[in-house]
Amino acid sequence: MSADKSYRRTFGDVAPSRFPGERLGLPVSGKHSVARVGRRFGALFIDLAIAAVISWAFFDYNGWASTLIFVGLQIIAITVIGGSIGHRLVGMRVITLTGQPAGLWRPVVRSVLLGLAIPAMVWDSDQRGFHDKVAGTVLIRA
Repeated sequence: MSADKSYRRTFGDVAPSRFPGERLGLPVSGKHSVARVGRRFGALFIDLAIAAVISWAFFDYNGWASTLIFVGLQIIAITVIGGSIGHRLVGMRVITLTGQPAGLWRPVVRSVLLGLAIPAMVWDSDQRGFHDKVAGTVLIRA
């Protein structure tokens, strides 16, 4: 064996970032910074409440209907206004990694995965959930 220990490095070794979004070229705080957990949960609560009210009004609150309504509202709102109703109310929006609007296919992929809940619970150091990583999106402060 050589004295070079580089063979011990594993795929994906990256120096830790100092703040969420640093590796994405986003600012530490303020406009266009990665949206933090408090805002995310606030937006999620608003969106789930809207879906639950619609489900209650039309389906006598059916859990499956509520989930499908939630996913549908996410897809429509992110495509049309750049974020869900909850996102926009708490000052966030969804963009691609290049800073562009999410388009159509990204909100569909992101929202379907979000409807499964588990991908949203797996985050990286940039506070991007698995659903955002797969869709190539990031949730930022507007």
